[in-house]
Amino acid sequence: MIIGGQRVNALSGRTKDIRNPATGDVVDGVAWGGAEDVDRATTDAARAFTSWSRLPQRERGRILLKACDAIDNRVDGIAALLTAEQGKPLAEARHEVSRLSEQIRWYAELADKIYGEQTPLADARQIGLTLREPLGVVGAIAPWNYPLTLARNKLAPALAAGNTMVLKPASTTPLSSIAVAEAMAEGGLPPGVLNVVVGSGVGDMVARHPGIRKIGFTGSTQAGKQVMAAAAGTLKKVVLELGGSDPCIVLDDADLDTAIPAIMEGRFANCGQTCRAVKRLYVQAGVYREVVERLARHVAAITVGNGVRPGVRMGPMHTAEQRDEVEQQIADALSHGASVVAGGNRPAGEEYDRGWFLNPTLLADVPEGSRVLAEEVFGPCLPVVRIDDLDDGMRRANNSPFALGASIWTRDINTAWRAIRLFESGFVWVNSAPSAHYKLPFGGLKDSGVGRENGVQGLLEYTEVKSVVFGGLV
Repeated sequence: MIIGGQRVNALSGRTKDIRNPATGDVVDGVAWGGAEDVDRATTDAARAFTSWSRLPQRERGRILLKACDAIDNRVDGIAALLTAEQGKPLAEARHEVSRLSEQIRWYAELADKIYGEQTPLADARQIGLTLREPLGVVGAIAPWNYPLTLARNKLAPALAAGNTMVLKPASTTPLSSIAVAEAMAEGGLPPGVLNVVVGSGVGDMVARHPGIRKIGFTGSTQAGKQVMAAAAGTLKKVVLELGGSDPCIVLDDADLDTAIPAIMEGRFANCGQTCRAVKRLYVQAGVYREVVERLARHVAAITVGNGVRPGVRMGPMHTAEQRDEVEQQIADALSHGASVVAGGNRPAGEEYDRGWFLNPTLLADVPEGSRVLAEEVFGPCLPVVRIDDLDDGMRRANNSPFALGASIWTRDINTAWRAIRLFESGFVWVNSAPSAHYKLPFGGLKDSGVGRENGVQGLLEYTEVKSVVFGGLV
């Protein structure tokens, strides 16, 4: 773990092996912490907050920029750790590490642009002010699918705003987060500003700890509700980015040459283990057959394998349990009358025997009521549904407890604008792959979350507003 800027063992002395999902081999061991480790991390973070929060904003930004230089010097090593513990191809891992540094830099340059306001009052001898101040020690709980991306969405704005942090990475992917924290410490980030604690139940301890003022969490809806309940005991602020079952509508007038590759990227990147992935595809009848046929050719061309092997486009699923869940969802769709157009099985061969591999899968003619439409499918499976028109597609798209993102493909700007207004979601992509943009707020409605990360709004989420009346003026 990283506490006070140093790599430390758990006070209990316990450790846990981290295994490669492509091979089952042990990558490394990690200190396995508990309540006492959360306590000492929070204590160090509180101590660091006193000086970190009082630094001039521009100086905080300068320190964060130097810390990013240290990350950039270790991109290849951190990316190799990320691939080994998570499974994604090396190219995707390098991109994730590079984007981490890029986003921290963006927030570092915003550090001196956190402004309050001045408000005239009825008494001319008084002036009203609002200040924006850091919260204190904040907690972050990041999942395993994008360990660094979903940690950076929290740590970048939090540290830029003057807070200090206790980060709890997923228990299966802590190594890359520890490496990033070490790099930032070596780059000059003061001790205690960023602490990393791993262990069983640590997330719940962070959510309940009275010394932590806010929780940023990304994960499943069920886990998010548990975090919210735990945080309620000390009235913490929460930002929850939860599950998604994002619909994508393709209308007859869509530019399919652009849409097909974007949908492929939107569904099968990171082995389909992405919250904002295209998870339900609704295609208008006039292009339905062509879309299915073209998608099938693309799906069949995806090379599956160990992420360190050149040419691999899709690695393994992260755990055996996650693969079992997706296979059960596929089987349920078939029992309801859906058909497999591509994939639907595990790849054969010695290379795949020890890992959690599943071939990318395309399902056609999927009926409503199937689990692949009703639930979040967190794996490489794309169900395709035929629709009559936009109204039919919107009815089906919004018929979900999830409301994270949504996308539409059409050449008609009026149709696109109508869809934007009708989609029940926190983010809409028009004629675009569902890519992340850290300059724009991101988050969901309904069962997909509370609050927003990223953008200027994400920075302000890590501040508290203080109102001031300044009297005695002449």
